[in-house]
Amino acid sequence: MKLSTSGMGQPVHEGEKKCLNSELWHACAGPLVCLPTVGSRVVYFPQGHSEQVAATTNKEVDAHIPNYPNLPPQLICQLHNVTMHADVETDEVYAQMTLQPLTPEEQKDRYLPVEFGIPSKQPTNYFCKTLTASDTSTHGGFSVPRRAAEKVFPPLDFSQTPPAQELIARDLHDVEWKFRHIFRGKL
Repeated sequence: MKLSTSGMGQPVHEGEKKCLNSELWHACAGPLVCLPTVGSRVVYFPQGHSEQVAATTNKEVDAHIPNYPNLPPQLICQLHNVTMHADVETDEVYAQMTLQPLTPEEQKDRYLPVEFGIPSKQPTNYFCKTLTASDTSTHGGFSVPRRAAEKVFPPLDFSQTPPAQELIARDLHDVEWKFRHIFRGKL
C-alpha cells in the first residue's frame, strides 16, 4: 500500500489502461525482481516460456502451444515496452513485455547497455501488511510496528489526545483506503 498525501487520483476513462505505481509494484514484487529498461537487449527462452504458461494455466505444454521445431532455444531480442500488472483477485504482480527478435546482423552491432547507473526502483522505506476484513472495520484496527510508524507514516499530531491522524492509502488497483492512525503506547 502506498500512502498518499493528497488522496486525489487521476481518473481513468473507460477502455483506457491505467498505469500501476512503479514503486508500489516493485515493493510487492520484492527486492530480487529487476525489470530491464526499454531499449535494452534481453534473451528470450521460448521453451521456458511455454513451460511457464503450462504451469500457470494447468495445461499441458503441447496441448495449446504450437511447436516450432526450427525456433532456436534462445532469441536475442530488443525490449520495446514493459507494462506492470497486478491480478485483480490475487494481487499477484507480473510484467508484460513486448520483444522484437534481432536479426543476426543487428546482433553484431555494437551495443552499449543502458542499465548502467540506473538506481533500483525498490522503495527504501515502506510498510507492508496484508489487510483482512477486521483491519478495515470501524471498530477494529491493526497494529503497526513502532519503527514502521515512525519511518513510513507522516508524523503524528501530539497536541491531540490521543495522538492521531487520518491516513489515505491506495492499493495496487488504485482503490483508496482510509485509516485512522492512533498512537497507543507510552511516549
